[in-house]
Amino acid sequence: MDLRLPGLRGPRRPRRLLAAAAAVVVLAGAGTWTAVASDDDTPAVHHTDRVMAVDGVRLDTSYFTSGAAGRRPAVLLAHGFGGSKDDVRQQAEKLARDGYAVLTWSARGFGDSTGRIGLNDPKGEVADVSRLIDWLAKQPEVRLDKPGDPRVGVAGASYGGAVSLLAAGHDDRVDAIAPAITYWNLADALFPDGVFKKLWTGVFFNTGGGAARFEPGLAAMYERVAESGVPDAAARRLLEERSPSAVADRIKVPTLLFQGQTDSLFTLAQSDAAEKAIRANGAPVDVDWIAGGHDGGDMEAARVQARVASWFDRYLKGDRSADTGPVFRVTRTGGVDSTDGAARLRGASADAYPGLTHGERSFPLTGRREEQSFANPPGATPPAVSALPGLGGGGLSRLSALGVGVSLDFPGQYAAFDSAPVADDLRVTGTPKVTVHVKSTTGAAVLFAKVYDVGGGSQVLPAQLVAPVRVDGAQAGKDVTITLPAIDHKVEEGHRLRLVLASTDLGYASPTAPATYTVSLKSDLSVPTAPAVTTAAAPLPSWVWWLPLTGAGVALALLLTARRRTATPAPDPALADVPLVIADLSKKYAGGERYSVRELSFQVEKGQVLGLLGPNGAGKTTTLRMLMGLIAPDGGEIRVFGHAIRPGAPVLSRVGSFVEGAGFLPHLTGRENLELYWRATGRPAEDAHLDEALEIAGLGDALARAVRTYSQGMRQRLAIAQAMLGLPDLLILDEPTNGLDPPQIREMREVMIRYAAAGRTVIVSSHLLSEVEQSCTHLVVMDRGRLVQAGPVAEIVGSGDTLLVGTAVPVDEPVVEKIAALPGVASALPADDGLLIRLDADGTARRLIAELVRLDVPVTSVGPHRRLEDAFLTLIGGSA
Repeated sequence: MDLRLPGLRGPRRPRRLLAAAAAVVVLAGAGTWTAVASDDDTPAVHHTDRVMAVDGVRLDTSYFTSGAAGRRPAVLLAHGFGGSKDDVRQQAEKLARDGYAVLTWSARGFGDSTGRIGLNDPKGEVADVSRLIDWLAKQPEVRLDKPGDPRVGVAGASYGGAVSLLAAGHDDRVDAIAPAITYWNLADALFPDGVFKKLWTGVFFNTGGGAARFEPGLAAMYERVAESGVPDAAARRLLEERSPSAVADRIKVPTLLFQGQTDSLFTLAQSDAAEKAIRANGAPVDVDWIAGGHDGGDMEAARVQARVASWFDRYLKGDRSADTGPVFRVTRTGGVDSTDGAARLRGASADAYPGLTHGERSFPLTGRREEQSFANPPGATPPAVSALPGLGGGGLSRLSALGVGVSLDFPGQYAAFDSAPVADDLRVTGTPKVTVHVKSTTGAAVLFAKVYDVGGGSQVLPAQLVAPVRVDGAQAGKDVTITLPAIDHKVEEGHRLRLVLASTDLGYASPTAPATYTVSLKSDLSVPTAPAVTTAAAPLPSWVWWLPLTGAGVALALLLTARRRTATPAPDPALADVPLVIADLSKKYAGGERYSVRELSFQVEKGQVLGLLGPNGAGKTTTLRMLMGLIAPDGGEIRVFGHAIRPGAPVLSRVGSFVEGAGFLPHLTGRENLELYWRATGRPAEDAHLDEALEIAGLGDALARAVRTYSQGMRQRLAIAQAMLGLPDLLILDEPTNGLDPPQIREMREVMIRYAAAGRTVIVSSHLLSEVEQSCTHLVVMDRGRLVQAGPVAEIVGSGDTLLVGTAVPVDEPVVEKIAALPGVASALPADDGLLIRLDADGTARRLIAELVRLDVPVTSVGPHRRLEDAFLTLIGGSA
């Protein structure tokens, strides 16, 4: 029975891959099979790993099925750039439980697959997808439309999203696709308007392991363009050949496009071009603009995966009742949830995709003068800062969504034109446009255009996006129509729109020769508003429904109990001076197979430096996240200075944290970065105690230097100083020595000790056991979510079978050999100020001391001794 909806696919083209080509797909080894159990009544997932040999390249694959025997549609899940098949395993298992046969694989050059990276070369990675479809057609679980033609969909994000589009264009057996945050034309993405997007392109090639890991043509292209700073025609052709736009007229399957709003790599314009082309082929296309993107933000993973499953239910299973969602949806950010500090997200939708220019309104702009001149500095430095691709831009994007301005333009390097205050709230949805006249003292000009939201004493760059513009022949003057980045942003009543044209931007290559640009306006600013896109009404609070029904019962309960229960337990005065008490703490994530933290209890006192230790999966990170109020426990409680921790609890202002490091603006000084961060918190400047934090961090004169000149150790110390702002009474540090060399680790140790010396408390999670042993006063050791041991470092380390024997003078080697040969002694080694003696099962300290006296060893002290590493491995049974 053919369940495909009519009219969705054009006539079948002849197969491009010869039957002989399929024969090169072989199994390298028999593979491995496992069943993934679940905690509820859902069926187990059967999972098989195989290595497939394809044209001399080995592809590492995993195949997932679940439920009863019988044929079902198949789904190919592709991973993002720099990842592997393991990144999509959770989604694969869920789709398998939903009734699909799911195949994942690591693309060429990634994970355990071999070969060179081809950036989705049609002859490489795209051809591999066709070979995987060949394999699926032979599996007894997979539904066939006809022999050799399985019912199959393809989904993936970023790199994997592009290969799903390309597969649909190159192989007519693909029945539906769901690409996310990806490109339509890679040349346009990396060389927008002929300007080299240098930072993102560099991230691409470095994430892939360096140019040598790529196909030779791609490596040569990157080196050529990176050196010149100008993309040439050959570079464009090379990337366009690997772009879905190259097969635009051949993608004729139902397509669900997700694109990120905080994405300076693949902007909303990429999905706009894809939507127009695929819809022109007669295929249904839905578009969903999510809150996150390559620059960070909320990726809405659960919602996205649920919508993909519904899309495949309709177009692969043929379930016409499946709710695939609106034709167009955009996630909008509206302030911060006071309970957990997270941005509030709401969906807006329309019955038709509005494009990027629907419902345009005009706003006249005025500047300080009709013409404005500004400089392109020698070497194009210092550059303006918008996003920081791969270096922390996600934080900037999230701040801009919440109305915090963090971009940076240098005086004398830009022109600005303002609108009048807007008369009412304005929702910008799409790409603003403006025409300007540009002149340059050199033959060409490169400008970076952006529209700020100005009001309330700050200017905000929506999503931190800029539009690069190359103007050739500008020496004689030239009119240029500029298309600004596509955004969805609310401008509040009374705010202004500010058009800025800058000569530099950190993410792009600018001409290095000095020049003067002169610009003037030739049109108003045209702003799209997409009036058909409406925001869903906020749901009524649940109390609106249950309060009338339960009010009488609550009143009666209060009368009977004569007391009122509160959501948050009252502070415990007896613990007012205790930094931290954790009691019977438990946490199990939804869908998890076991508790991440189970019945954990310990207490931390003032002045302690507590080391939190445990192997991977011990529950350390979950414990810290609960301690910081980021997630709620399932059982037990955490009290900080007697106050119970809840998301948004006021006592959290006494807690500072360093978890993943900080993204600093490289061209600001260390001090300026910290001042900017503190201003973003909205707290008074005098509460920062900036000088005290900096003195503890010990950065000295480096504070006056640009952060780009800092070593990794100095950046870490600056990040610690940022966590110390406000001098929190409890400081939490997660792997603060990552990436540091031994001298820098020693400096970080001194920072922690100095901070605790003032009566404050530090909790540090680290995998460097020798460092923990030297810097921490107390330890908590966890394994499999439970407490193994807690106490002073000396007590935990000193509970083994090795003794440190102090001696008045060094012991000669012949005497050491005699000690090692004594009954009950397993080994004896010289050590600083004495001997390290390990006893065997028959040895005792009393007998050893008697023998040492007999040998005239000048004993001054005897005590237990072993390394923390030894103690740690003993406590956790060697499972680290």
